[in-house]
Amino acid sequence: MSAQLTNEELVQIAKDFGTPVYVYNADKIEEQYKTLTTAFDPKRVKIFYAAKALTNLSVLRFVKKLGANVDCSSINEVKLALQAGFEPSRVLYTSNGIHFTEIEDALLLGVFVNIDSLYNLQKLGEKYGGKYPVGVRLRPNIMAGGNLKISTGHDKSKFGIPVEQIDQLLEMVKKYEIKIQNLHIHTGSDIKDASVFVKGIEVLFDLIPHFPELKSVDLGGGFKIAYKEGDPVIDIQELSEKVLGAFDAHAPAKNLEIWFEPGKFLVSESGYLITSVNLIKETAATTFVSINSGFNHLIRPMFYDAYHRITNSTNPEGAIKEYSVVGNICETDTFAWDRPLPEVREGDLLVFFNAGAYGYEMASTFNSRFRPAEVIVYKGTAQLIRKRDTLDDLTRNQVMVDL
Repeated sequence: MSAQLTNEELVQIAKDFGTPVYVYNADKIEEQYKTLTTAFDPKRVKIFYAAKALTNLSVLRFVKKLGANVDCSSINEVKLALQAGFEPSRVLYTSNGIHFTEIEDALLLGVFVNIDSLYNLQKLGEKYGGKYPVGVRLRPNIMAGGNLKISTGHDKSKFGIPVEQIDQLLEMVKKYEIKIQNLHIHTGSDIKDASVFVKGIEVLFDLIPHFPELKSVDLGGGFKIAYKEGDPVIDIQELSEKVLGAFDAHAPAKNLEIWFEPGKFLVSESGYLITSVNLIKETAATTFVSINSGFNHLIRPMFYDAYHRITNSTNPEGAIKEYSVVGNICETDTFAWDRPLPEVREGDLLVFFNAGAYGYEMASTFNSRFRPAEVIVYKGTAQLIRKRDTLDDLTRNQVMVDL
């Protein structure tokens, strides 16, 4: 089974499950995971799948089966990971801007927590002292990532405890006898240069001597993948050599475990969004192709200016024309402007590639449109892993009253 689904397979899935539908190729997820485990020494490096990219329970179970741990960004992600079968010892919860009760809930569930504010660290110390070993997320003041919206380590970022507040942090740790076992940084997404991680490491190396109970260093994720032909990507082998080389050269860090949190790297290229063409509208400015989807299903092009390759799976050999692909909701939801595509007709299947990460996960029911079904393919077999929404799903939690 190829790690790339064929056009014929995608067309058959559309026939079997309808459109719009998200499709995930588990063979590709497995291939990406093996890329990481081949490059990184498993005795020194732990891989935590960043669940926020895609939390479908079947995907979580598959990632667990591959041997990965899981990184969660909310208490509900933690609970989903546990429901998927992850042992609490394999679950990491990195909090951001949350109420302290979420941290308590996670600790009581037995998972390891990274705390990203002095405010919550103080609450932990006041209530529990050193009862629960934790990690701290630091803001290293490093600008990295594909653009400002996905850069998380710069000096105006909301994430982490600023490194310039290290004295306050150390004072608090000493006062409450808090056990800090992990230092965490994450500088952003779409990082193509391995040296960015080395810069982060250098920031952490200065701090390591202050934390005698430290067991691990978490370098986050954000590994760059290709969205179109010729896109630069991060070299995982180079990343491994530079990171491990840096740790080997720094005596206090030699025996520390190294953690990474890839999300998009593992699942993005596995994913496809298959849609159907509703109509073609010719105007003086462009020729619009309206599909039975919108940014309520795939928000990345509008929110991040993200590029997604689009193919016409029904008419792949058609004459190339330029089309602007738009959605069917009451917003200017434009996926592509004047994109060259094989001739498009009503009913044709347009497939969006690299849709496995932050696709369904960021979907909504805007305009009371149903969210798509989800399907996973492994070794040639396609299985439904989430049903398409129905009207009952839209009204499930509503309480209708007479006024």
